[in-house]
Amino acid sequence: MVTPGALRVLFLLLLLLWASGMENSEILEQPRNVCLGLINEGNYESFYLENTAGCFTKCRQSGNEPCDLKNLQRYWLKYEFHLVENQMGIVNTSFLKAVVQSVSTNISEDLFFSLTPSQVPRPVTEEEHEPPDRVRLPRSLFESLQDSSSVVRLAITLLDIGPGNLFKGPELSLEDSSSVLNNRVVGLSLGNISVSRLAEPLEITFSHQRPPSNMTFSCVFWDVTKGSTGDWSSTGCSTELSAKRTVCRCDHLTFFALLLRPILDRATVQALIRISQAGCGASMIFLAFTVVLYAALRFYRQRFKSEDAPKVHVALSISLFLLNLAFFINVGHGRERSDATCWARGAIFHYFLLCTFTWMGLEAFHLYLLVIKVFNTYFGHYFLKLSLVGWGLPALIVIGTGSANSYGHYAIRDKKNMATLELCWFREKTAVSALYVTVHGYFLITCLFSAVVLGLVAWKIFTLSTATAGKEQGPNWKGVLTVLGLSSLVGVTWWLAILTPLGRSTIYVFALFNSLQGVFIFCWFAVLYFPSRTAVSSSSGTARIDQVHTASQE
Repeated sequence: MVTPGALRVLFLLLLLLWASGMENSEILEQPRNVCLGLINEGNYESFYLENTAGCFTKCRQSGNEPCDLKNLQRYWLKYEFHLVENQMGIVNTSFLKAVVQSVSTNISEDLFFSLTPSQVPRPVTEEEHEPPDRVRLPRSLFESLQDSSSVVRLAITLLDIGPGNLFKGPELSLEDSSSVLNNRVVGLSLGNISVSRLAEPLEITFSHQRPPSNMTFSCVFWDVTKGSTGDWSSTGCSTELSAKRTVCRCDHLTFFALLLRPILDRATVQALIRISQAGCGASMIFLAFTVVLYAALRFYRQRFKSEDAPKVHVALSISLFLLNLAFFINVGHGRERSDATCWARGAIFHYFLLCTFTWMGLEAFHLYLLVIKVFNTYFGHYFLKLSLVGWGLPALIVIGTGSANSYGHYAIRDKKNMATLELCWFREKTAVSALYVTVHGYFLITCLFSAVVLGLVAWKIFTLSTATAGKEQGPNWKGVLTVLGLSSLVGVTWWLAILTPLGRSTIYVFALFNSLQGVFIFCWFAVLYFPSRTAVSSSSGTARIDQVHTASQE
């Protein structure tokens, strides 16, 4: 017969077995939940590091592994603090290379460390040319800490973040072909000592192969305050690009990386198209107003019929209106299936683009005759000859280019060779030389000529105003506005295209201002031929010289 005491002992044993089984089941479940970032939190022994590093591969957009990116990223960000606080020396694994070194705050020169991906970071001298990947920590960084400590511990880590979503951020998770170069992140930390707003920035040099023509590099750091899980940011960092290496200069310590991203990804292309379409639409409206205004002036002012300057302005307005119309047709209809139709659309777009360049150059030529040469400027059938050049020369170029079968389907592509924009233009690869000669080269010639003329005109305007002003001081706002108005005629907004390789911001500026050129032309036309009463009594030198020039041709 079982006594009550024996039953109590048996019940107690069953409870212990049940608790032990629950503990074992939790241990068995841990590997499945490690990528939630809670099980290994704060544990940085080799087993836990390798266990957590497996999430670099497991955490993918298409994967079934439950992942908490914020927790996992915080785990690796805190690891550098762990290295410094526990005075770790060297860590060398397949996914992590790290070194912790004591540094005197009274050093006499900058510190250099190698960042070779396959090796633990080590001190190098400034004179060493190898390895190319390195970090320079300025002496001033440590001198600024002399009041708080004589020696600080510096942790340098190289972390391979793998192909997953960790440390990719929302921007790089949109599949826009952006990526972290070699999936490598460089960490710099002084433990609990926060370092920011350095007077002299640190420098990290990344070596790489020449990027594709449609890709660029950008220096970034991991900003934990950006977004819900953190994201890459370029605030406080500058990028110095060269063919096979990039130098990043940043004013703080944290995790750094070099991003390889398309110059024009799909989102950027769509934004630029919307900006251009809105600007071109506004320009077309104002260009139409310019032509209507000119027709009205010809009807009400008989002398206006014989003036050449407004005719040149209107010819530029017409060519720019037709170019904007061709742009709408080319971009708005997407890819054209018919090769013949696409050939025609590409040729028409090329023709009106060249006409616009030519008439901007003729505006500069006309301005040269009015303001610079002044005397002996009579030409019989002057505007007829300008028209032959303005409309005929582009036609000859397009006929020659079209006879070589240069027009066809063209696409702007990203790193994955995915088309971000398709239109009818020059054929890809087969007509590159024709594109550079008839578009880039033609544009540079007209641009240089217009720049020289505009510079001479500006010099003459400001020197004349200075000579006639006498003792009056102050800025010559009338001269400034005159130069700005003339700038819209000679195509200064197109010159911004030269700055587009500097980055996306300049591309947006170019798209905005260039698409509004028609608005600027209308404003100049209206101010020039509808002056106020005060402006009539002291009309601009350009208008007066234009009248003299016109009278000399009658």
